[in-house]
Amino acid sequence: TRPRMTNATLVTEFILMGFSEVRELQILHAVLFLLIYLVALLGNLLIIALTLLDKELHTPMYFFLKHLSFLDLCYISVTVPKFISNTLANISSISFLGCITQVFLVVSLACAELALLTGMAYDRYVAICHPLHYAVTMNRRTCVKMAASSWLSGGLSGLLHTATSFSLPFCESTRIHQFFCEIPQILRLSCSESYSAEIGALAITSSLSFICFLSISVSYIHIFSTVLKIPSVVGRSKAFSTCMPHLIVVTIFLHSAAVAYLKPTSACPSFVDLLMSVFYTVLPPTLNPIIYSLRNKDMKSALRKLVKNHLNGPFEF
Repeated sequence: TRPRMTNATLVTEFILMGFSEVRELQILHAVLFLLIYLVALLGNLLIIALTLLDKELHTPMYFFLKHLSFLDLCYISVTVPKFISNTLANISSISFLGCITQVFLVVSLACAELALLTGMAYDRYVAICHPLHYAVTMNRRTCVKMAASSWLSGGLSGLLHTATSFSLPFCESTRIHQFFCEIPQILRLSCSESYSAEIGALAITSSLSFICFLSISVSYIHIFSTVLKIPSVVGRSKAFSTCMPHLIVVTIFLHSAAVAYLKPTSACPSFVDLLMSVFYTVLPPTLNPIIYSLRNKDMKSALRKLVKNHLNGPFEF
């Protein structure tokens, strides 16, 4: 348990402890994260480019995918580049303002991603369970509203958590046992024994997250029950291949975030705690482009068309 401290101090920076104090391992982690970041960067940029350039991908499903890729690009860029640059420069500090910004963006983008994944699950539900009404139900106006609501809800959640977390007084210790500024670890540094404001904010966010999870679950229950009725083996296979990767990413994202934020905070996080933080901040932005591009026939077709047109000269879609 965290020792009780009462002497508040003015904090100007925090120390990010990262994964190891051994220099050789730090370099290894930095290189590994750099490779992961490049994969996420190239994958998400490719999806954004393809969905913008190919007119055949101007559908609700790829509209949401484009937003997801842009969101993932921002999400992984909030934490990983700072960790890499700090490690390679052999420094571990982050300014107080930088930490506030990181917390706000991480929470905002994580909540926005969950809301967007909920919208994508609903899109697949309508497409598979009510295909005749799909064009009317998922019109452009509806898609724009759903995407805008995801970004707005994420921003409001970020403001709420940032305000409640950084309104607490901090003690002399500024060591954050993470590779980025994470709320549970920041609360551990507070002199205050009362986290009522942040607990209230967490309760609100958890409730909304549960509603999203419930909506996603209901959507997939209907989807799978409909898919099992499809007489064609090819049809069932196509529907499952579209939905299962989405469900896997959602499950990993929600489970790891729940473990990180809802379990009691220890004085020094275990390897599992650090791994969970990687699972909800680094893994989804890296896996999403791999899942949605390499396993998707339309995306592969658009990529072949892009390469072919580029080799033949100025490309036109």
